[in-house]
Amino acid sequence: MKSISRRTLLKGMGAMLGLPLLEAMHPRTTFGASSSATPQPPVRLGVLFMPNGVNPDAWTPNGAGSGFELSEILTPLAQVRDEILVLTDLWNAGSDTGDGHYVKTAGFLTGTTITRTTGSDIRSGNVSLDQLVAQHVGNMTPLPSLELGIEPVATGVDTNVGFTRLYASHISWSTPVNPVAKEINPRLAFDRLFRSQTNQRRQSANGDKSVLDLVAQDARKLQSKVGAADRAKLDEYFESVRAVERRIEFDARRRREDTLVDPLAQKAIRELDGRITDFYNDPAQVSERRVDHTEQVRLMLDIMVLGFWTDSTRVSTFMFGNAVSGKNFSFLDGVSGGFHQISHHENDKAKLQEYLRINRWHIEQYAYLLGKLHSIQDGPGTLLDNSMILFGSGLRDGNRHNPHNLPIVLAGRAGGTLSPGRHIVYDKDTPLSNLYLAMLHRAGAPVERFADSTGELPGLNDPEFQGPGAVAG
Repeated sequence: MKSISRRTLLKGMGAMLGLPLLEAMHPRTTFGASSSATPQPPVRLGVLFMPNGVNPDAWTPNGAGSGFELSEILTPLAQVRDEILVLTDLWNAGSDTGDGHYVKTAGFLTGTTITRTTGSDIRSGNVSLDQLVAQHVGNMTPLPSLELGIEPVATGVDTNVGFTRLYASHISWSTPVNPVAKEINPRLAFDRLFRSQTNQRRQSANGDKSVLDLVAQDARKLQSKVGAADRAKLDEYFESVRAVERRIEFDARRRREDTLVDPLAQKAIRELDGRITDFYNDPAQVSERRVDHTEQVRLMLDIMVLGFWTDSTRVSTFMFGNAVSGKNFSFLDGVSGGFHQISHHENDKAKLQEYLRINRWHIEQYAYLLGKLHSIQDGPGTLLDNSMILFGSGLRDGNRHNPHNLPIVLAGRAGGTLSPGRHIVYDKDTPLSNLYLAMLHRAGAPVERFADSTGELPGLNDPEFQGPGAVAG
């Protein structure tokens, strides 16, 4: 069995396909025998952002430490309970400015206060957590980072608070004045991972072929060089890639068919004949009532998994929605209306129950992602073992726009440097940036300070640690 590089890519006809960690990628001795030392898989960083906060009475678990009980909202995490840290009483002081949503969204990963403006001169005040990691480790992968979302960039001005809506659409900032655009089209996100940049826009016969078909010759050569265990791992991986491709194609075909029965869409098609292909592939152009929102989200999460699995990127973010997202969640039983509207519950019991159901749907998608990562072997552990997957919102109670005690969950073991399976209760108003500083160090960005951090958040790798606030709770 020949040794191959961890950076090996399968190539062909404008496509590039990264690979999972194989036994053949292990280092060898000078005599050609396999080394007993197993290479340490890299740590991946994922962030899932949810707008509009949570039902505050249904979020916090009962108990602290390893003996905690999942709350109503967090119950979908039961299967991965031992892989999560629920972190209570963290906050972003920079977002406490009185603004409803924009400061709390655009500043979620920067730990700073954004500049109030109604124009395009936006400024976050800092590089975001994910982009700082990408600056340190992004040169090791084909894509330094992968930004994903569902809703297109918001436009106009929110005159109620005097902010441009551009702030609503971004949590990733490569510099204090440059937000990173997110990809909201599953096909384009998939192509960004696996098709070369020079061929992404070509509408040739090759553009319709499976990535696996395009790299088939390279794949056959690789399989002839590796052992039986690696061949089995490659077969599993290739089938996962093909399954995502099938779902993307089915989703695009269904949306095309739905579009054709919509009179408004028919008119748009006639007017924009030259952009029909892009129109069909853009979820933003299709009526919300016709989109399977859960499948749309899971396609994006599966793309994130593939990005991590193949080491195509080690940094990825996903926005469930923009700030002030009015996404209609009537597809859920017991819910009628938009997320933002319902988050302003005014303590109405019926609305609070709807709020809870929307929050729980978001946690179900988080659990779906964690389950996928947990099922994939990555070196001696799993992909989740070698990841940090943050879930959170920039405010707690959407009705009060409260930035205190944010809903924050961190999953994974970061290569053995996190000890999950606990609910940790910190002192009131502990800086969220202390968590980010700890994550930066684990992800390969050895910075001394981040935003208003006062030091690494303690206890993340101590299985006995419950937090200083646990005694009173």
